[in-house]
Amino acid sequence: MKKIRILSAAAVWAWFASPASLLACAACFGKSDSNMARSLNAGIFSLMAVVVTVLVGASSFFVFLSRKAAATAQAEQTAKPPAPEQTQ
Repeated sequence: MKKIRILSAAAVWAWFASPASLLACAACFGKSDSNMARSLNAGIFSLMAVVVTVLVGASSFFVFLSRKAAATAQAEQTAKPPAPEQTQ
């Protein structure tokens, strides 16, 4: 219990000791034309590209599976049934 109090007091002290300019990024601080804001936007677009790529891959896989299932069902319907054996 004492360790938790010491750690929380240290965290509060570190929070208040840090300068206010460190708490805001370039987008929040108001400099939207800075290098930091441009790199932030590039990171966002890179992550969006990864997400879109994964979603397109997953959806194309399921489209492939549905087409394969439809082709198999079509092949089963058009296949000739075996001739019945005649018994004497």
